[in-house]
Amino acid sequence: MADTHVHEAKTDDVLLKAKGFWAQNQKPLLAVIVVVIVLIAGWFGYKNYIVAPKEEEAKNAIWKAEQYFREDSLNLALNGDKFSHGFIYVINNYGSTKPGNLAKYYAGLCYLRTSNFNKAVEYLKDFSTDAKQIQMMAYGALGDAYSELNKNDDAVNYYKKAAHEFTDDATMSSEYLFRAALKLETLGKNNEALDLYKELKQNYPNTERGFSADKYIYRLSIVPNDFSAK
Repeated sequence: MADTHVHEAKTDDVLLKAKGFWAQNQKPLLAVIVVVIVLIAGWFGYKNYIVAPKEEEAKNAIWKAEQYFREDSLNLALNGDKFSHGFIYVINNYGSTKPGNLAKYYAGLCYLRTSNFNKAVEYLKDFSTDAKQIQMMAYGALGDAYSELNKNDDAVNYYKKAAHEFTDDATMSSEYLFRAALKLETLGKNNEALDLYKELKQNYPNTERGFSADKYIYRLSIVPNDFSAK
């Protein structure tokens, strides 16, 4: 019985302390609860009444530009026509949406294909996605743009990033690894190029670039001597 009374006393003490804490802090606690409710309601309202409609508008705005891109009508894809919008409009008006982000990728490719390499870099660098295969292609396109601008260190860097972004695509990963190695070789950085050719041979032996890697490895592995061609 003594243990029972002790337990009851302790329970009463806890309840009294809880009541006392609530009495002293009732107003601040209620204020915090109200703020949390308002924030949650505001977030759901923002997502449902602002973000969702914006996403839908962006989807409707981009579809014709994507069609022009597939048809290789790159100027129309970028700037639209009198009936529809282009990627630049989508970026400027819906840049924070998913279609707006994708428009940056498309715009970068359009500028790359029309030899406006600085603009290509501008838009491709502003694009990012969790879809690794698309991100790989974006990195590769950046490598191409930087290569055309003779910014060779940047080109090598993005070719390597492309090669390692989505290794499940052996064909494209091996291609970007080859471009990085070849660029390094043209810069006279033969040891770095050799390492990449060896990586290419080891990781992608069954690709077209992997099959051809041996000749590049052999060429860079020959030690110059008095009988070497000059």
